[in-house]
Amino acid sequence: MKLFRPGRLLVAGLVLLAVVLALVVVPSNDYIFLPDRAHPVAPLVTVEGGHDPTRGGVYFVDVVVRKATVIERLFGGLHKGADLYPPQAVNPPGVNQQERHVLDIEDMHRSQQIAAAVALRAAGRKVLMRPVGARIAFVQQGLPAFRKLEPGDVVVAIDGRPVHTLHDVFVRMTAHHVGDIVAFTIRRGKRTLVERMKTVGAGKGANRRPVVGVGLEPALDIHLPVSVRIDAGNVGGPSAGVAFALEVLEELGRDVVHGHKIAATGEIDPDGSIGPIGGVKQKTIGAREAHVDAFVVPAGENASEARKYAGGLKIIPVETFPQVLHALATLPQNG
Repeated sequence: MKLFRPGRLLVAGLVLLAVVLALVVVPSNDYIFLPDRAHPVAPLVTVEGGHDPTRGGVYFVDVVVRKATVIERLFGGLHKGADLYPPQAVNPPGVNQQERHVLDIEDMHRSQQIAAAVALRAAGRKVLMRPVGARIAFVQQGLPAFRKLEPGDVVVAIDGRPVHTLHDVFVRMTAHHVGDIVAFTIRRGKRTLVERMKTVGAGKGANRRPVVGVGLEPALDIHLPVSVRIDAGNVGGPSAGVAFALEVLEELGRDVVHGHKIAATGEIDPDGSIGPIGGVKQKTIGAREAHVDAFVVPAGENASEARKYAGGLKIIPVETFPQVLHALATLPQNG
């Protein structure tokens, strides 16, 4: 009977409550991806001399990404459409959660500039895009550049010779042999740094080449003929590029959605090509929850994944921005 004294029961209850709270509140090491209802783009975009469309609308989709709690880690099915991922699948090597968020915001800003440029070109406006180096997209763990170069750095010279394009990087690196020391001059924020690294070999036989272990993308100085302001708040990443480009055209008076509600996702490149994105499952669910008429997604694996969760939502696979415009033009008029 002593086991059931009120005092002991109270202590046991408090301990149990503490355990439950810990499971619900304490974060695990893993991340959880959750759907978020698609958002209208019009409130975020302002084009000089333009106006918000009155029919239909363009929507962008994002994914809620946060640390999973212990109970979410143990029972992944607590949330509809959720997926769990280990830290290495979310953060680039050597980059923590806070640093990754900063990179995501930078990627979003870059995608906004490119989206505005692609849209204005599609509208027949003259846009100046000047290459100013090679931006580091990722750094491979365990290779010479790891912990020396960072995602977001812009390579402006190699061995003291200026770099303007990705081809310049190729030319400078092919002048080296495996094992040579190479000096990268980079712009990191407002600082200019020089990092020296010993190259290693990649490939086999005649294809063997010296590398330091980075992925690169063009760094551009973009000048638009009209002012385009896009404020996505704290949303990061480059995947809203297609949606932003469509909205810019809409605000310039070009009816590209023909009265429909169109959700769109995809990273848009300066040449108008559309690259794959992550979180397609959650984004498709978010588009469905917003009751849009169609969802534009990158062709290939992204489109195949989207169809699994479409639930009757029309999926439009695309590879280029002109394809997006053509596909939307073939939709029946709405209203």
